[in-house]
Amino acid sequence: MLALVPVLLAACEPQVPTAEDFIPEYKGVETTLLDGDLVQFNVAMTKALSTRDVSDYAECAAAQYTLIRGYGFARHLRTNVTQEAGIWRADAVYTISPSLPRGLKTIDAEVTAQNCAEKGIPAV
Repeated sequence: MLALVPVLLAACEPQVPTAEDFIPEYKGVETTLLDGDLVQFNVAMTKALSTRDVSDYAECAAAQYTLIRGYGFARHLRTNVTQEAGIWRADAVYTISPSLPRGLKTIDAEVTAQNCAEKGIPAV
């Protein structure tokens, strides 16, 4: 019986995180065209380190969608981020346009999509 004690105690020790524990898992994008150039992106992921990771995922989806629609730019309107049961979700709304829109939170879709690809963040 004493031989089992070290095995049982080892099972109670906390697991040391591995590199895989910090690699984001992207769960998908749902895109909804709200009105003409107004688009909503719902994204989900696990293993995000912060709300920024989820917002970046939504921005990457917006950039790729903008390019798919034949436009070059998007303007960020809002992003709401939530986390429940280990799943991070973002609900983001952007306008898309062929020319640089007015506003402070604009993105060049081609540049942003390239940056996303380099970071390994998937798009639509």
